[in-house]
Amino acid sequence: MSWDVPYTLKMADLLADVEPRWIEEPVMPDKIAQYAEIRALSPVPIAGGEHEYTRWGMHALLEAGACDVLQPDTYWAGGVTELQKIYAVASVYDIPVIPHGHSVPTNVHLMAAQPVTSAPILEYLMKWNQIHQYFLKDKIVPVNGYVTVPDRPGMGMELDSAVIDEDRYLAFEVT
Repeated sequence: MSWDVPYTLKMADLLADVEPRWIEEPVMPDKIAQYAEIRALSPVPIAGGEHEYTRWGMHALLEAGACDVLQPDTYWAGGVTELQKIYAVASVYDIPVIPHGHSVPTNVHLMAAQPVTSAPILEYLMKWNQIHQYFLKDKIVPVNGYVTVPDRPGMGMELDSAVIDEDRYLAFEVT
């Protein structure tokens, strides 16, 4: 989000030989026309949408031809139901959706319910997924580039009592 059009295009030209999967959010999220300009001229695919929070924001990106890949954040974009709607909207434009890597346990289930053309890969942020899954009993960790979709209730998320120092219950009164 800190680049501009000329800088992004220069970087894309310099990076093209190493074939990066994409350049992610090169400009501020609301600069949709700049995204579209970059996408039209870049030899490297452009990803965006992490900081769009509804299917209508994603639709605006798609309508402008601004992204090769949409990356909504499941936490921020309204959860599983809204992401399903975003997948449906993106499918009309033949644009894949690769949710931002914050919520891997949820994203794995969500993506498994999509056609591979709509959800081709899982974004897995090494540091963040270690932190975000710290309290989970069964962590989702890639093995040889693949993850297994948990088949337990609650998206497979169960707290690991071995890493919890103490249980405390908060009580409050609603007035």
